[in-house]
Amino acid sequence: MNLDAYFARIGYSGPQVPTLEVLSTIQFAHAVSIPFENLDILLGRGISLNQEDVERKLIHNRRGGYCFEQNSLLMCVLTELGFRVTPLSARARLNFSRHEIPPRTHLFLRVDIDGIPWLADVGMGGFVPTGPIQLNQLNVVQTNPHEPRRIICEPREPSPVYYHQALSGDHWVDVYEFTGEEMPAIDQQLANWWTSAQPQSRFQMNLFVSLAQRDGTRLSIFNREFIHRRGANVLERIEIANPEQLLVILGERFGLHFPTGTRFTQPHWDVIAE
Repeated sequence: MNLDAYFARIGYSGPQVPTLEVLSTIQFAHAVSIPFENLDILLGRGISLNQEDVERKLIHNRRGGYCFEQNSLLMCVLTELGFRVTPLSARARLNFSRHEIPPRTHLFLRVDIDGIPWLADVGMGGFVPTGPIQLNQLNVVQTNPHEPRRIICEPREPSPVYYHQALSGDHWVDVYEFTGEEMPAIDQQLANWWTSAQPQSRFQMNLFVSLAQRDGTRLSIFNREFIHRRGANVLERIEIANPEQLLVILGERFGLHFPTGTRFTQPHWDVIAE
């Protein structure tokens, strides 16, 4: 793992020791430097979780990625620094009701520091937490650099289910649910394949890009719409008119540069937007 290259990518020059302060600073720097995006899927390239491929794409090629890429990269970095890190699985719940059962296709990290378990995640799109969340503080509002968070517990048989929630405006949003089950590499590979290759996957059917900003705001693109927001308040909204404008916004607002003429399979520009 080329830590120097990673730290240069995220603009970090602090201590390299396994403390909460270091974890917090690295997580924030990563979240505001490396965009969440699924563009390789929409270019027909697929997603490799080979460590060298992830490093090449996110660090050296200055691209972004989604949870399996982002959090596997962060896990490698934290492990190199001496942190005790466990990969955990979750069901992403954004835009799903409690009556629906989404696939278990999200990867996040448990980081244990001085006997306290922390949630670290740099791969949750427009609701990525930009700082660690204490996992054993249930039903307690926790401050985070962008918006407050909390972990709530729902008793179930045979074991309870936990919800990671974010405060959006005046209401709490389910970000994902989890049980604390570890997600070994083989399960990550399987979930990554489903997410990137299954025709009905949301990542096959939609274009997603997002990036947290140092000033507490967030940028995002969903198909043909660009939004700059602070919490639930929209500061700027652009309806993207054509593929050329999309490439300009990707470059200027997210630092994602593609050759002129690049076309993604989504959105379908020949279909009139509703």
